[in-house]
Order: sequence, then C-alpha cells, then structure tokens
Amino acid sequence: MAHPRMYRDDDLYLAELRAACLRFPEAVEVEAWGRPTFRAGKKIFAVFGGHDDHPFAVIFKPDPDDRPALLDDARFYVPAYFGPSGWLALDFTAADVDWDEVGELLDASYRQVALKRMLKALDAG
Repeated sequence: MAHPRMYRDDDLYLAELRAACLRFPEAVEVEAWGRPTFRAGKKIFAVFGGHDDHPFAVIFKPDPDDRPALLDDARFYVPAYFGPSGWLALDFTAADVDWDEVGELLDASYRQVALKRMLKALDAG
C-alpha cells in the first residue's frame, strides 16, 4: 500500500534542501513513505520530513563523533523510526538556516553510505 504524499513541492526549505542534496555525485531523489528521500545509489543519506512539533526538517546520519554535540543544540532532535539507528534531524524552523552548515551535515551523512567511486568523485570535485 502506497503512503500518502506528506509534502508539497513548494514547501518551505525543500527547494534549497533538494539543491544541496542533489549536488553530490550520483545523488537521486526518490519519494518513499510519502516524503522526499535523497540517496547515494540505493542508500538514503537525507530525508525531508516533519511532523506537528517540527513541521520542516532534514533527517540525516551524523558522523558518530559529532552526534553528542549536535544533541546539545536545541535545533536538533532524535526523529521517530530513524533515531534508533543513529540518525538525527535538524528543525529548519528552530532558527535561521545556515545552508553551509546543512551542507556539512549532508556531506557527513553522504560519506557514510556512498560507494567508493562516489566518494572519489566527490573528493575530486
């Protein structure tokens, strides 16, 4: 059974997030669970998500060494379903979005799932 679509293409922050995610080598957008997911090959590195408490957020897999510090920052939270696997989410509405910071978080997430050839292309770029 297909999930209902949980977003609109004109949602706040989605265009910027889409551009930030799709700049990575071989990155693609695939709708799953009614939300845009961004993948390196078949593996997800970011999800545009949200719910009542956090209407607009990006779910990502932080570098494990960075996770404790991120959790000390009120803009970040442990998302349902993804959280037990080490993922975090950044609430875009909690403060002005620093897209350079978002790019760094996405880079760390991408590097954990990308294939060697994708990383080689990223580092060469």
